[in-house]
Amino acid sequence: MELASYADLAVRLVNTEEPERGTDSLTSVDAVRGLFADSSRARDLADESDLPRLRAVRTRLRGVFEAAAEGEAVRSVDLLNSLLMEFPVSPLVSGHDYLDEAGRPRWHLHLADNSPTATAHFSAVACMGLAVHLTELGADRLGICQAAPCRNAYLDTSTNRSRRYCSDRCATRANVAAYRARKRLEAQEAAAAAAGL
Repeated sequence: MELASYADLAVRLVNTEEPERGTDSLTSVDAVRGLFADSSRARDLADESDLPRLRAVRTRLRGVFEAAAEGEAVRSVDLLNSLLMEFPVSPLVSGHDYLDEAGRPRWHLHLADNSPTATAHFSAVACMGLAVHLTELGADRLGICQAAPCRNAYLDTSTNRSRRYCSDRCATRANVAAYRARKRLEAQEAAAAAAGL
């Protein structure tokens, strides 16, 4: 697995809460387990104590995305570095499942699944993935959806750094709202002009 792909775990955790809507799907041990890949050893370690711990990490990760979205790259990096120091990773060279044309393993890095708790493992790999994404693509590639009331986190992988929404659904909803607002304004201006005649 490419290390940057672990950044999706950070997005997945942050988006378990929608603060503007007052919803939180991180409410059970099954929800914690749902954050992990099925084969993760750390998934089996999940228990009730991971709920408040992961919620605290979620809040801090949201801060990383919000700072980046506000153009405060240094603050975003400082917040992420704080998490990386608290949740260190253990890299591991692996060659499983990937063979080149000669049948030799294609060596690549994984993050070892040897943390003492589900929270420690999930946080370590999510933060490391986010750090790789940020250092390879820039802090401006971390975003918060601009469609009200969404506020979900996303990773901008567009070629022109233009992404502003977490999904096509939010982009469509925002574009329709903007179109309707323009039409209302045009109608009000037309009515005011007709009344002034």
